[in-house]
Amino acid sequence: MRNGFEAICNGTAGLTCCGVFEDCSDFDYKIRKSNPHVVLMDIEMPGLDGIGATRRLVKDWPDIKILIQTVFEDDDKIFAAICAGASGYILKSTSPSRLVEAINEVYNGGSPMSPYIASRVLKLFQQFAPEIPRDDEEKFVLSPREKEILSLMVEGYNLHAIAEKSFISYETVRTHVKRIYKKLHVASASEAVVKAIRQRLV
Repeated sequence: MRNGFEAICNGTAGLTCCGVFEDCSDFDYKIRKSNPHVVLMDIEMPGLDGIGATRRLVKDWPDIKILIQTVFEDDDKIFAAICAGASGYILKSTSPSRLVEAINEVYNGGSPMSPYIASRVLKLFQQFAPEIPRDDEEKFVLSPREKEILSLMVEGYNLHAIAEKSFISYETVRTHVKRIYKKLHVASASEAVVKAIRQRLV
């Protein structure tokens, strides 16, 4: 499977596979050696698992984007991966074309998720997100367009889909998303979605 992912990346214009590893042993060395922009992360591995590795990446290399790709669909794994800082979460049954699209989305600041995963994430956060006092809520002043885009992000739409649904260009969506990040004091789409649900912003 790793060989297949490597072939897909190296066979796609604009993508290069800079490293392929079977586990997270010598983790720091492998990251420095490969110097990736995006890490395609499994969850079940011997030694340090993908969720623990994601936490370390977010802490020590915050500029690296992490796309979880796994066979797991259970809520605990999904919740743990998102809370660890993963930017996207897709299943291994995802088609090669969708995998490439997801890698590009993560690199460009998006938060791709398989449709099932997106629906589970939304239900999880709606179920467990605590109520936030109104005073805290009012600290985040979003424009109507920003609220519209943030709402679509919460529903699991990628930036290209948001552009189509909002009848604006992809670059305009990116500009709005950057402003949303700044106003919410977050650095990724997954953080923005979590804060939006917890703060009842959409």
